[in-house]
Amino acid sequence: MVEQEPQFRIICEVSDGLEAVQKAKELEPDLILLDVGLPRLNGIAAARQIRRFAPRSKILFLTQESCPAVVREALRIGAGFVVKVDAGRELLPAMKALMLSEQPFLSSTVTTHTLEQAMDGLVQGEL
Repeated sequence: MVEQEPQFRIICEVSDGLEAVQKAKELEPDLILLDVGLPRLNGIAAARQIRRFAPRSKILFLTQESCPAVVREALRIGAGFVVKVDAGRELLPAMKALMLSEQPFLSSTVTTHTLEQAMDGLVQGEL
């Protein structure tokens, strides 16, 4: 789907979180798609490291996870968040939104209740 969009060009694919950090540091891409459930280093931990090495890269999580703790950490990192069940209709709009804005994109599957719990954790300083 992404390859068919002329404004996006895939420059690298990785198989785990450690490789994602290494390639982000090396290539400093405009946009990085990460899964939370990556082997060797999960996507959240990888994103934290990527923020240090490639601070201008936008990060978009594409994941099955939608629990408040994961959403909260994605927001804390400043990343967009698309739940895989929504990817068919939301992945490209999320990518475009992140490239045009500093605001994180949240998947429509992230319910108001989940978002409230995630935001409450940010306010209280959890994680």
